[in-house]
Amino acid sequence: MLETSKDILNLVAALSIATLVFFICWALYYIIASGRRTFRLIKRIESGVEKAESLIDLIKDKVSSSASYLMILSNLVKKGFDFAEQRQERKRSASEDKKKSNRK
Repeated sequence: MLETSKDILNLVAALSIATLVFFICWALYYIIASGRRTFRLIKRIESGVEKAESLIDLIKDKVSSSASYLMILSNLVKKGFDFAEQRQERKRSASEDKKKSNRK
């Protein structure tokens, strides 16, 4: 089997190449596994960013619709205060008229 030094050289070369191929395959496996983990992480980050964007859009919509309701509510409160002020003025004028009529 091992009759010459060339046979030993071929055997050692074959074992060296086999070992090199094994470690290259092992390294490729870990590189591919790392790539897959990175890909999954990127997908999770993208989905989180999309959820955050949709939440921000929802908040913007709610704030804009709330702003219109807030304007209507502020006008309603303003009219309510005006009404209460007019009513107090009427009461004051009515009580002043009674005082004047009682003095005569």
